[in-house]
Amino acid sequence: MLRKIVAAVVLVPLAIVLIAFAVANRRAVTVSFDPFSASDPAASATLPLFALIILLLIVGVLIGGLASWLRQGKWRSAARRFERELQQLRGKIAALEGAAAKPPQAADLGPLPRLRLRPPAR
Repeated sequence: MLRKIVAAVVLVPLAIVLIAFAVANRRAVTVSFDPFSASDPAASATLPLFALIILLLIVGVLIGGLASWLRQGKWRSAARRFERELQQLRGKIAALEGAAAKPPQAADLGPLPRLRLRPPAR
């Protein structure tokens, strides 16, 4: 419940600021992707300034998320390895508990070996 309240307290003002920014910056800007020809670019896009900035924010979040995901790869693989080991150990424990719960049969034991002691040393 507290998480939803905090999210609302953060997201509502952020949404208001973004909407105000979009209304204030409606003019179209041209973005050139050709660094060699400023007058006649080979690749360019004309879009409103707010759309450009919001698009760049989204791309930045995606790049940051991808970088974070790649950096945490070793931790995810370690977690998978530990999970496999945990499942193997649980299987071994279950097998040992099953073997301990079954009482040994007299026929299974067979004759017990005689105990041989060495004479005491003088």
